[in-house]
Amino acid sequence: MEVRIGLSGWQYDSWRGDFYPRDLPKRRWLAYTAERFPTVEVNGSFYALQRPDRYRAWRAAAPPRFRFALKGGRYVTHMLRLRNVETALANFFASGPLELGDTLGPVLWQLPEALLPTPQVLDDFLALLPRTHGAAAALAEHHDDKVAVPAVTNEDPGGELHHALEVRSAGLTDEHVEVLRRHGTALVDSHAGDFPRLRVDTGSPIAYLRLHGAPRTYHDGYSPQALGRWATTVLGHVDAGRDTYVYFDNDAEQHAPWDALALDRIVRGRDRGPGHPELPG
Repeated sequence: MEVRIGLSGWQYDSWRGDFYPRDLPKRRWLAYTAERFPTVEVNGSFYALQRPDRYRAWRAAAPPRFRFALKGGRYVTHMLRLRNVETALANFFASGPLELGDTLGPVLWQLPEALLPTPQVLDDFLALLPRTHGAAAALAEHHDDKVAVPAVTNEDPGGELHHALEVRSAGLTDEHVEVLRRHGTALVDSHAGDFPRLRVDTGSPIAYLRLHGAPRTYHDGYSPQALGRWATTVLGHVDAGRDTYVYFDNDAEQHAPWDALALDRIVRGRDRGPGHPELPG
């Protein structure tokens, strides 16, 4: 099983002179990150549709075994609230994700804190999500004119595409969990100070963990003892046969990269020297 521990985003100016060398140009930040981690979450895809050339540039900056987790668009989750999303999903997948090829990892759908969809709404939404690169390309063909330069071809039509759902409100029911199981969708194990942690096995082939910091979400770091407990959680997923993705989102005070490197060392049992990453798996 693969364990990939990385960062939620990489464009943080406050990291200059801390994680990033002060004289490193911003255009090199992704490559620098990809030398040290096997995965990263793309935040930009959450805020707006990206362009195919941007996805191609991201892919070119990373080694072949790197994986980009994409955050699904907030237009789908926060504005449409998972309803009537067919065209919005087509636009998302037409905007360039398939340009990542085999570096495309799971897609994260982050719900707003005020939203817990009904099981029926969730079922309808998950039924629309493509589960292969070929299905994503077919869906992308239905984009509208919001995508000026569509990218709907793909290198591996049979390549699997996994999805994860981050729920940030209380009230998840057995019916919700059954819907997630039926669609093989991972429920994100999120740790934060202001929304609940949900640890549920949905039968997905992947586990998806997001460590936001607590009690001060985005600000607090993790002690060695806390990271040791998270390592136990990660290895539990491995023992259960799940590929495991872990992303640190406690970026506000520069904790994320150092906590991610520390957890990686604990999980793997040895230290990777700077610039000499161990390949996942």
